[in-house]
Amino acid sequence: MSPLATLDPAVVLPLQGGVGVVGDLVFGVLLWLLEQWYWAMDWVYYFTGLEMLNPRYRFMHRAILVGLCVGVMAPLIGTFLVHRQLALIGDALAHTAFAGVAVGLFLNAVIDLGVSPYLTAVVVAMVAALFIELISEVTDAYNDVSMAIVLSTGFALGTTLISLNAGGLAVGVNQFLFGNLSTVSPQSAAILLVLFAVIVGTVAVTRNQLLYVTFDETAAAVSGISVNWYNRVVVMLTAMVVVGAMQIMGVILVAAMLVVPVAGATQVSRSFSESLVVSVVLAELAVLLGIGVAYYGGVTAGGAIVLVAVGIYICAVAMGKVQSARGKETTPDTGSIEPDSTDAGIGAGDD
Repeated sequence: MSPLATLDPAVVLPLQGGVGVVGDLVFGVLLWLLEQWYWAMDWVYYFTGLEMLNPRYRFMHRAILVGLCVGVMAPLIGTFLVHRQLALIGDALAHTAFAGVAVGLFLNAVIDLGVSPYLTAVVVAMVAALFIELISEVTDAYNDVSMAIVLSTGFALGTTLISLNAGGLAVGVNQFLFGNLSTVSPQSAAILLVLFAVIVGTVAVTRNQLLYVTFDETAAAVSGISVNWYNRVVVMLTAMVVVGAMQIMGVILVAAMLVVPVAGATQVSRSFSESLVVSVVLAELAVLLGIGVAYYGGVTAGGAIVLVAVGIYICAVAMGKVQSARGKETTPDTGSIEPDSTDAGIGAGDD
């Protein structure tokens, strides 16, 4: 028997009570907002008659809400990652988020903590994000080396905990690996709303600094901007996006939403801001069409969303080539979009 199973109830119960109080306070408001979303979806069903929006299928309402939030969060952060050539960091953090899920399941099985695995996934993924930056800074290793180390360590930890099968850990693991529309619970949707607010709010406040660091780290450092600090902000926000998207995309495919819509947007965009807006539009289109295909076709949501996103990317590439051939616009390469003219003069005063 694990030593954790023999913990004194006098220690465990206050911990459970504290988590419960905080959860009730935070999730109470969020669940009320979720009820308002149900009401809005009921009206959409009334006017459109779409079967997947039937009021009986509240899980679909939650899945659509999660998908719409992911369609904003993923390209919002992915745009910075792609232009910094960190596209693969999503894979690394997705695998460590899986380890976080395994940690949550393990703690719930052993000491009956009662915490959502998505919460532990957020914590573990954010710690892993910081380790990626720390390894790069301390060892002078390239980012791909630190990402590979964290990815393999995270997935190894997750599979080890799952293999212990303490209290049936292996049950339901597929939903975290591949995503599942029907398993988006009110609690996990509420967690996603919190992550959405944090990510959008942080990017809105630090956009200029993140943009400057993305395109010219040396100049940003000279102007007084803390480059290492904003690098950490980016990777931590990436960890939050990964955990949020994991609900419907799964660990295996979650990184695609950070990259594919952004890659498509760069084919038809001429500035960073335009690329950001277009990538969000393409991501939302991919999510909505993908969820529809998954529901009516009976296929995995994550796979359907990614395939639709890739199809949209191919169309964007073709459109960019046509525009270039006609001489109307010059299609930029993935890494060649320049920052907006209004952001070109960002200095230390904006930090």
